[in-house]
Amino acid sequence: MASSGGVRIIESDSRFRSELTGSKGTLIIANFKASWCGPCQMIAPKFQELSLKYTSAVFLEVDVDACKETSNQYNVSGTPTFILFRSGVKLDQLQGSDPKTLEDKIKKWMGDYEEIGGTVPKGYMDLSSLINKSQCECLNESDDQTLKNVFQKGKSLYLESDCDEQMLISISFNQPVKLHSLRLYAPDDGTAPKTVRLFCNLTRTLGFDEAEKTTAVQELSLTAENVAEDVLIPLKFVKFQYVQSVTLFIKDNQGGEETTIINSLSFIGTTVAATNMSDFKRVAGKEGETHG
Repeated sequence: MASSGGVRIIESDSRFRSELTGSKGTLIIANFKASWCGPCQMIAPKFQELSLKYTSAVFLEVDVDACKETSNQYNVSGTPTFILFRSGVKLDQLQGSDPKTLEDKIKKWMGDYEEIGGTVPKGYMDLSSLINKSQCECLNESDDQTLKNVFQKGKSLYLESDCDEQMLISISFNQPVKLHSLRLYAPDDGTAPKTVRLFCNLTRTLGFDEAEKTTAVQELSLTAENVAEDVLIPLKFVKFQYVQSVTLFIKDNQGGEETTIINSLSFIGTTVAATNMSDFKRVAGKEGETHG
């Protein structure tokens, strides 16, 4: 669902569900407000201003009195409360009328999705903001050029293997995702990865010998064209429908060099929109009471 800017007024639960399910990868910022709420009235002009600034996102103004079911579903206990969604999945939440913090969150979740623009297929997004970097690791990385570098912007940053050309890279996501493709940018001097074997949702870390022998979900044979900047490498989408972690075994590189180098690594896909019944807890209080 594309947006040309402006705030959409939501006065029924069914209308909210329609907006949420029709988003197809678009970032949604929902402002849960009440007509009697002073802070809501104070931040309303800024919310309108942000909707005209970030026109690729959808801005919703949700009346908590008219949309009690939705407010209860997302545990809205005070107004204003801002909740950010993409592909029907809740990403983030902010309570209170702090415009700077709100805009910071919008920028955070726009992130790479805005920057790569047309290189991402319609309905998908760059999943970099959903990677749990503290749970990621690389076996046989050099002491100076480590895995954290591939998540940062800057051509001088890179990941390099240590004692030989092989690496085992484990990537963890903070919620289940579907993977459509990956983007692996590497030098054109022979140090770029060639054979890459992918595994999903491993319960333990593989050793290098196991990674050679274990059946992979997919094996890639990369060329120089595949590892150019902003080029997407297709994955077997049907094999990556529910991914909590993905492991990449870099078996060799394109020039038979002693070490392998990767400048950046990212994944393109979407979140898994799953209904969690624990989200439907009723807010304490009697039926008909408004949120304070």
